[in-house]
Amino acid sequence: MNKQIVFAICGCLFFVGGFSQTKNLERLLNEIEQNNTELIGYQSYIESQQLENKSANNLPDPQLTGYYLPFGDNITDTYSEYQIAQSFEFPTVYAARSKWNDIKSVQLQTAYAKRRQAILLNAKEFLIELAYFHRQKAIESERRSQGKQVYDQIQELYNKEQVGILDLNKAKIAWIQEQFVVEQIENDIQILVSKLKTLNGDKPLDGLSTQIDLPVEIGSKDDLWLEKLAEDPSLQELKTNEAASLQKMKLEQNKVLPNVSLGYNHQGVKGNFNSGFFGGLTIPLWSSKNKVKAAQVNHEYQQTNTQVITTAINAQFEELFTRYQLMRSKYSEYQITMGNLESEKLLFKAYMLGEYSFMDYYVELQFYRNASDKMLQMEKELHLLQAQLLSHQL
Repeated sequence: MNKQIVFAICGCLFFVGGFSQTKNLERLLNEIEQNNTELIGYQSYIESQQLENKSANNLPDPQLTGYYLPFGDNITDTYSEYQIAQSFEFPTVYAARSKWNDIKSVQLQTAYAKRRQAILLNAKEFLIELAYFHRQKAIESERRSQGKQVYDQIQELYNKEQVGILDLNKAKIAWIQEQFVVEQIENDIQILVSKLKTLNGDKPLDGLSTQIDLPVEIGSKDDLWLEKLAEDPSLQELKTNEAASLQKMKLEQNKVLPNVSLGYNHQGVKGNFNSGFFGGLTIPLWSSKNKVKAAQVNHEYQQTNTQVITTAINAQFEELFTRYQLMRSKYSEYQITMGNLESEKLLFKAYMLGEYSFMDYYVELQFYRNASDKMLQMEKELHLLQAQLLSHQL
C-alpha cells in the first residue's frame, strides 16, 4: 500500500470535502424519511387518532321521544305527547377536554419524532458503515494487487529454482486470503445496500457516497446536553406526558360539575294541550368517584418518571461522551504516528532487496496492516459514537 493510501486513511476526518459529504448524508436521510413506509403509515395513524380524539368531545345526540295512548276509558280525545331533549356536560368540561386533545396530538407527534429519530439514526449508522466498507475495500483491493505481485515474483523465482515450494505456497495462500477478504467486503456492502433500500420504502438510494466525512468537533458536553434537553424526542415525550397528565387532572375536576339537559315538551289531547321548555341536572355523585384522585396520582407518577428517565438518559449521555473523547484521543495518536510512517513501502523494498524472507516480510507486514486496520475501525466507531451523541439533531 502506497503513501497516498496511508494518508487517505489518516486524514479522512479532515478533508475539505467534508461539508459536501455531510450535505450528501443529509440528502440521503431526507429521502429515507420521505419514503419510509413505517413513517408514512404512522402519519396516517396520527391523523386517525386526532380525528377520534376530536370526536370524543362532541355533544351527545339529541333525543326525540313520543307517546300515543289511544287505549283506556277515554272521555276525551286520544292523549299524545312528544319531547325533544339535548343533554350536555358542563361547558367548562368541553374546553378542558379540547386542551387535553391538543396535548394528546402533541404526544402523537412526539411519538412520531421519536420513531423517526430511531429510523434515521439506524440509516445514518448504515451509511457510516457503508462508507467504511467502501474505504476498506479500496485498501484490501490494493493489498490483493500487491499480494498478486509478490506471488508472481515468487512464482518466477520458484521457476528459476531460487526459492522452495513452501515459500510459493505461502505466497499463494496470502494472495487467496486477500481475495476472500475483498469478496467478503463486497458481500457486506450488498447487505447494507439492501438494508438501506428497505428503510427507503424498498426503493434504491441514488448517489450513495463511498465516503462520509463528519466534523470532529461536537461542542462542549454541557452545551450538547442543554441542546439535547431542548430537542431530543425522548425527553420531549416525558415533558408532554407530564403536561397531558396535568390536563387530564383538570378535566376530571371539571367533570365533577353537573351535566345539563334542555328540551321542548308537548302533551295533551286535540284542542287541549300544554307545551313548553324543560331543563334538568345530572349530579355525578358516583361516576366521578376517585377519578380526580386517580388523575392526580398519575400526574405525580409522570413527574417522578420524568426525573428518573432524564437521569438515566443523562448517565447514558455522559458515558457516550466519555467514550467519544477517549476514542478521539486515541485516534489522534494513531493518526499522528501512522501519518509519518511508510512501513509497508519500506518493508516491500527490503523484501525486494532480499533482506527479508517471504515469511519474515509477511509477519512484519501483517503487524503494520493490523495497525492501519485498527485506525480505520476506530474512525468508524468514532463516527458511530458521534451519530449517537448528535441523534437529537436528526
